[in-house]
Amino acid sequence: MTPEFAQTIALQALGWLAGNDELFPIFLGSTGGSADDLRAQATDPAFQSSVLEFITMDDAWVIAFCDAHDLKYDQPLRALLASKW
Repeated sequence: MTPEFAQTIALQALGWLAGNDELFPIFLGSTGGSADDLRAQATDPAFQSSVLEFITMDDAWVIAFCDAHDLKYDQPLRALLASKW
């Protein structure tokens, strides 16, 4: 997976989280940030990794995100690993 594709998946994941009324507050609470903070950090590779780390914590979240974006279920984790290099 290329770093560019990993970044695309991370940005899709952030958008998916922002649109999820149940998970978004949990994500905000785990980061200690606000929605404005997230917008400001959206292009930061370290922040993108944290988004992917959050989603990959729960298989149900991975499945819901991947189904919403027509991705294979292994792609969020592969994107996370690619973003670490």
